[in-house]
Amino acid sequence: MPVGIFRVCLVVITAIVNHPLLFPKENGTVPENAEEIIQKMKEREEILRLEQLRLEQEIADQEAMQKALEKAAEVVEESKEEKVRWDMWTAFSMVIFLLIELWRQDFQEGNWQDTGGEEDDMAVLGKAFKGVAFPDKAVLASFYEKRILGTTGDMARMREMVEGFADDLLEALRSVCNRDADMEVEDCMGVGSMYENWRVRKPFVCDLIVPFAPPEPYCFRSQTWCSGDSFPPDEQGYGTIKVCRADEDVTGCICDKTKLGEDMLCLLHSQANTTRPSSEMEDLLCFKNTQYLDADQVMKWFQIAVTKAWNRISHKYEFDLSFSLLDSPGALKIKFRSGKSIAFNLTPVVQYENSDIYFISHFPRRGLAADLPSSTHWFLTFAVYERRFIQLVSKMLPPNACHVSCLQILSFLHGKQCSLTGPSGLTNYHLKTVMLHLLQARSSQDWAPEKLEARLQDMLKFLEKCLHEKKLYHFFIGNGKVPAELGFPIIFQRAEPLNLFRPFVLRWDIYRKTVDTFHEMLRNMSALINEYTVHVP
Repeated sequence: MPVGIFRVCLVVITAIVNHPLLFPKENGTVPENAEEIIQKMKEREEILRLEQLRLEQEIADQEAMQKALEKAAEVVEESKEEKVRWDMWTAFSMVIFLLIELWRQDFQEGNWQDTGGEEDDMAVLGKAFKGVAFPDKAVLASFYEKRILGTTGDMARMREMVEGFADDLLEALRSVCNRDADMEVEDCMGVGSMYENWRVRKPFVCDLIVPFAPPEPYCFRSQTWCSGDSFPPDEQGYGTIKVCRADEDVTGCICDKTKLGEDMLCLLHSQANTTRPSSEMEDLLCFKNTQYLDADQVMKWFQIAVTKAWNRISHKYEFDLSFSLLDSPGALKIKFRSGKSIAFNLTPVVQYENSDIYFISHFPRRGLAADLPSSTHWFLTFAVYERRFIQLVSKMLPPNACHVSCLQILSFLHGKQCSLTGPSGLTNYHLKTVMLHLLQARSSQDWAPEKLEARLQDMLKFLEKCLHEKKLYHFFIGNGKVPAELGFPIIFQRAEPLNLFRPFVLRWDIYRKTVDTFHEMLRNMSALINEYTVHVP
């Protein structure tokens, strides 16, 4: 700006000095060409005037730019101050929110749980349990002896009958199948409450699993959610099964994972090995245009094969065989001419590697649990290891230990309550998982028969705590304390624990119904036990 002012002053001084009237000639005469000189002076004066206007405009523009820069700096400074104030307000709001949340949780915990300082975290009963008359030892012993103990003989006779018939049926199934094209069926295995001797509610239903394998030269290659690849939370506990040739290395070459192009050829695998007709894969019960085993296709094949097998041996028996449930494709029912019937589940499974973990196509009686993500996702069942763990622990417990008795009583009470108020999200598998956790947490002497009442209360306490937290972890998955004698795969011990109560987090209506049913069962416990037993003074 000072440079501009100096230039204007210089122009003005030059104009004044060169003005003809300021310094006239001494003779005072006007030359002949005065008009021409005056005209040139006017033109020069006009040029100087325009230059002055230009300079003044330039000075005004510079002043406006300077003001704009100053204003922009002020705006930036104000925005920084406002951002700092906003960040402080956000942090303050988050602190307030966290304090409120912590207070809410402490308040709920104080109202939900018993505040007795001598009890540990596992042995905390909620407010709903206070004031409930718990049956004493004599009533529980009488109830168990008269109502539950008498069913053991019936279960043994039914297991023997069903296993014998299932073996005969599977032998006939092998005879009607094409050994070169159909799946190879192995011997069945009994799992679940009927084979762990704790089922109490009728009708008794035997659960049998039937491992099967593909025909040569094919094999199954399985992949689980804990094998390293990322699986969504709703697919944890599931896996996929790929049908491959036995001489095919699915992990050593990328030709099956990426498109090489029409003008490129894999040097390890020929075109005949990498591409298979769609009809061939469908014959191997795979999902359309994939190599992944389809659970729906497997169940259709199994139902057709069982029907053919029964037609071959039906003349040997004096009863009828039919599929009983549409939502459980492996549910079968034997109908005698007298009107009596026996139900059992015969479900095809695929063995996971060389272990006793199996991919199961359909889970019968899964309660309110979520459906499978897709028909190519198979649920993993650890039923064989669960049965072995109970047998292993039972050898170290006192004679006539009360662990099975506790589970039977709890299962009976829950089943009776559900028959009164409708189904809930709790299943018998959840109850058995509670017992497995307590078997591992408690010493062997704590399961003596005279401690039935205390251990039953422990199961109720543990179950209520899990319901309150919406967390009940799978006993085997993520459990590093599994006995080495079981030979349990280490990959599942190192996996993240699997929350069996995750559906309660996603579905508030199911959770509310389950909690209400549980509290109602606590209030009705004494009445239900007294109703089914002889009164003991």
